[in-house]
Amino acid sequence: MKISGTADLPLHGGHVPPWLMERMKSMASAIVKIIVEDYGERELLRRLGDPYWFQSLGCVLGFDWHSSGLTTVVTGALREVLSLEDHGIMAVGGKGGLSRKIPEKISELNLNDNVVRGLVKASRLTAKVDNAVLQDGYQIYHHIIIFTENGDWTVIQQGMNPELRYARRYHWIGEYVESFVVEPHSGIAGSRSEKLVLNMVSRESEEARKASVDLVSENPSKLIRLVNLALNKQETLMAWVEKDVGEKISFPKHLNMPKRIDWRAIRRAYDQRPRNYEELIDVKGLGPSTIRALALISALIYGVKIDWRDPLKFSFAVGGKDGVPYPVSRRTYDKAISFMRQVLEAAELEREEKKLALRRLLNLERRLYG
Repeated sequence: MKISGTADLPLHGGHVPPWLMERMKSMASAIVKIIVEDYGERELLRRLGDPYWFQSLGCVLGFDWHSSGLTTVVTGALREVLSLEDHGIMAVGGKGGLSRKIPEKISELNLNDNVVRGLVKASRLTAKVDNAVLQDGYQIYHHIIIFTENGDWTVIQQGMNPELRYARRYHWIGEYVESFVVEPHSGIAGSRSEKLVLNMVSRESEEARKASVDLVSENPSKLIRLVNLALNKQETLMAWVEKDVGEKISFPKHLNMPKRIDWRAIRRAYDQRPRNYEELIDVKGLGPSTIRALALISALIYGVKIDWRDPLKFSFAVGGKDGVPYPVSRRTYDKAISFMRQVLEAAELEREEKKLALRRLLNLERRLYG
């Protein structure tokens, strides 16, 4: 399942009232329980990895359909209600420090060592890709991984462009990731399509990925000469890109050839001899500037192709968090939660009633899709 969608995600201020957060968690728990019991843990991961369904879930929970806060609050609710004991699924991560503690949190669980290593790697590489390999002007500030004890996972993370005042959300489904560096996303939801993006995860950037690996196998002193040569060809780069995209463009500053490169990371890569691009980007200290420098040198000096295209659903169920577009009705929300609880109580007694409840949820989902 490869899905790309767009949805405005403006940065909204405001906080979720405690009473609303409790009701969000209550409804999220009810929805999670139905899906896991009737369709299994993997189906829940697939749904959360679908940006359309995730957006509709946020709407059902009462959040603003187009607010960047939907991502952080909905994943926060899921993090609190999901547990390996009750659902066979757990979520860890969040903003800033919470995301950096993911390896520690996963390691504390009673999981198979191979599962732990796989989950930690998935968290690390998904964050690296969306922050440094796909350079679209949005910096990741929120990262959460949702996983089973067998090692199945979904990652949802969000980046921010402070100048545009918009956010962009990235979805990954581990089940469908054949490579972390080749078309790995299940979907990307954002405010707009950018005219120029350094898209090193595109299939069309394959030769640039190979050339980048070859470059770090050279003595770093040679790479220094190539960097200086590339810096003198910035205008050539702009002309080449304009020809490639078929129109005159304003080249974004964040995509220029970097003047500063972490040469310690380059030396580390040279010593480690990565066999492929995935191993290359996993080298410690190899950040956006160095990855971009290697890509641009590959294009400017060796003439390989880079894909500059940007790889990029909704109704309102019961209102919105901060009055955009309209305030939450407590009575409406209470009725929705009460309905979900009644469904669950009946579903625990009769399987057919459980299926009917899920069909109602899916019908609501279709209305949200429009």
